Amino acid sequence: MKKFFKIIGLLLLLIIAFVLIAGIFVKKEFHLERSITINAPREAVWPKISSLAEMKAWSPWMAMDTATKTSIEGVPDQVGSVFKWHSEEVGVGDQTLTKIDPMQRVESHLHFVKPFEGEAEAYIALGTAPEGSRVTWGFDTKYAYPMNTMLLFFDMDDIMGKQYDDGLARLKQTVESGQVAK
Repeated sequence: MKKFFKIIGLLLLLIIAFVLIAGIFVKKEFHLERSITINAPREAVWPKISSLAEMKAWSPWMAMDTATKTSIEGVPDQVGSVFKWHSEEVGVGDQTLTKIDPMQRVESHLHFVKPFEGEAEAYIALGTAPEGSRVTWGFDTKYAYPMNTMLLFFDMDDIMGKQYDDGLARLKQTVESGQVAK
């Protein structure tokens, strides 16, 4: 029995050493960016990406849990307004508008509370394309040492990229069909 505990202790020690050493070499920053072309003029797209209430209609996370409790605080669609969410499926957090360049770009700060504490910066940029409008949605965050080691085991680009692709597809469908937020 004593030998068993020594082996378990050694394995735990090796795992901890691996995490601590690998964390020194693994990147700490994560950037994600996805784009889509929407067959509509910029004037039709802008209200859907610059309004927290309208974003709710195409958010992939709101689609995951339609029972999510949400609220918007502050002056709607102005810098400083905050979208808060609370869900058993997608967690708890808030998104604060930090910068709005009309008809070009919206930036926001994300604060995740549950299931994991974290912060990130996000943006949605609006450009032109031959077929209409080009929307680029991006996300930047930093992982503290040694938590950055988890980037070795999870393909965050694949996991989050699918969600961003889904959200952009929902945005495209919403804009091209002329849907209005509820």
